[in-house]
Amino acid sequence: MYTWSTEQVDPRDRFDYWREVRAKGLFGVTAELEPEQRRDFFGEFSLRQLGDAGLVELRASPYRVERRAGDIADARSDSLCIYQQLGGGGWFGGARLDEFAVRDGMFATSYSDLPYRTVPLHDDGFHLRIIKIPVTNIVPPGAELGELVPRPMQDETALRPLLESCFRDLVEGHDATAADTAPMVQALAHIALIERGIMRPKSRLAQQALRSAHLSLARRLIRRHLANAALTPTLIAGLLGISVRHLHILFEETEMSFSETVTALRLAQSRRLLREQSGQTIAEVAFACGFESLATFYRLFNASESMTPGDYRARPA
Repeated sequence: MYTWSTEQVDPRDRFDYWREVRAKGLFGVTAELEPEQRRDFFGEFSLRQLGDAGLVELRASPYRVERRAGDIADARSDSLCIYQQLGGGGWFGGARLDEFAVRDGMFATSYSDLPYRTVPLHDDGFHLRIIKIPVTNIVPPGAELGELVPRPMQDETALRPLLESCFRDLVEGHDATAADTAPMVQALAHIALIERGIMRPKSRLAQQALRSAHLSLARRLIRRHLANAALTPTLIAGLLGISVRHLHILFEETEMSFSETVTALRLAQSRRLLREQSGQTIAEVAFACGFESLATFYRLFNASESMTPGDYRARPA
């Protein structure tokens, strides 16, 4: 991961450097700020490769951003952009798009090589993540992204939690290789294209993306409800809005079934608690991890570790 901050530049030159080298040179945009405010400017970003795609997280004090025709000509990207607003809010506008605002947690999508303007809504400035995905190999034959102006994804759409889960998988996968991230990058892109009407939901690639996204969200929901002894396929399928049969089919394509996944996650959580929470009894650890009984916990733990939970806890660090 590459990180950079204006702290590395003399305060008198920070905004000028950000504008010419970072904004224009790296992001392909024009940055503007009143001269009297430039000395107090702050900006930082990180950049991580996700195979051919890139993940940028950016924080900066308020300034105006515009991607103009000249910026596009000088720095074409030919990418699908998926934005996540992380703090405060942002306003978007431009000649070809309806004005809109995004609040904390919202997502927006666009094609990179279209003009737009944006400013933060509040004094805390910009804080956002962007995943840029080259359109090569992700756009269905005959489809064009030339009209994909920036637009927010509405919270009520059924695709929103699927897109968010794929996005979070990529953000959280710090140690993932390019080969590991490629399927999820493609799934994320295709979910965005389905939501924008570029890709038909019933197409083969769309169905593959929906399966990947449902599986990602299913695993996330399992982790969220892990401490619940009543965690069942019916519960997770209901939260996903799919049938129990469909849920089991999703896990058939992986190395572990639904029940094996739940057990593995509960055992991993129990090992962590046994190591880190010395004040908890074995029974408290078992029930905190969602095991239905102490006997079940002992049986599964011994089968996994070839020792009892007490012996595991007593081992030297």
